[in-house]
Amino acid sequence: MHETIGISSPQPKLLQVIRDYYLLTKPRIIPLLLITTAASMWIASQGQVDPILLLVTLLGGTLAAASAQTLNCIYDLDIDYAMERTRKRPLPSGRVQPRNALIFAIVLAILSFTLLTVFANLLAALLALSGIAFYMVIYTHLLKRHSTQNIVIGGAAGAIPPLVGWAAVTGDLSWTPWLLFALIFLWTPPHFWALALMIRDDYAKVGVPMLPVVEGEEATTQQIWLYSLIVVPVSLILIYPLGSAGIVYGLIAVILGIFFLQKAWLLLQNPTDKQLAKSLFKYSILYLMLLCTGMVIDSLPMTHEVVSACSDRFGMIVSAIPNA
Repeated sequence: MHETIGISSPQPKLLQVIRDYYLLTKPRIIPLLLITTAASMWIASQGQVDPILLLVTLLGGTLAAASAQTLNCIYDLDIDYAMERTRKRPLPSGRVQPRNALIFAIVLAILSFTLLTVFANLLAALLALSGIAFYMVIYTHLLKRHSTQNIVIGGAAGAIPPLVGWAAVTGDLSWTPWLLFALIFLWTPPHFWALALMIRDDYAKVGVPMLPVVEGEEATTQQIWLYSLIVVPVSLILIYPLGSAGIVYGLIAVILGIFFLQKAWLLLQNPTDKQLAKSLFKYSILYLMLLCTGMVIDSLPMTHEVVSACSDRFGMIVSAIPNA
């Protein structure tokens, strides 16, 4: 390496450092975690969530997720260096040292725990902390490099945010947040295996036993189809028997579910088609985001008023019809 001769502004270097630490957190993953947290909070508060509590909980969740992703980058440094796709990340490229990344991750975790404890409650803080621990110990350390079921069991880490959101509002956990946990847990395999089908060769190169690498594309698409068949009806349990959502969410969930099943079915018929895998992967993200948006809309008092008014009007029309 050689140094540039002359006086250089420290600002570009500072911006690069900030950008590198930002990239360590894998920021593209975090919004999906936050929208599940927000949806849970809206349902728990019956559509009247405290905006300050919402902001604090989402910030605490962001810090926890950022800590977990940074720790994951440190642990998977060897894999990231070996894969062409990830070699330019801050750690394998040498722009950030592992020790500094570790300090960064610890600070993020402490800030998350403190923020949630002070402004929400201890249960929410402990749940966020457990998400970091589960992601690192169970998924990254025990499963990722040793089992084809790595992302099935490891998916529990990504399903914890709704528990955090519900606990932040209510201070406890009921059947509804656990149903949201189960929904995201079951959604994760179709989502992640679709991605694994796209980058199967990368995983094979570094010896990570993702299902497409070990069992092949056909077995993987069969598993994706089976999980998809479970995800859609589970999403409707929120309506019955739990009664935590109504007809507006139900319509959204059914429409989204039909498209989800359609894409999973097409992939099942064409296991080696990476474009179909990519289509399912992208749609799975949209599916979860719109499903959570549907939960939020359905929980709003205004929505309840509109549905009630429409129901009353429909009842009046039916009652006015003369009996045959």
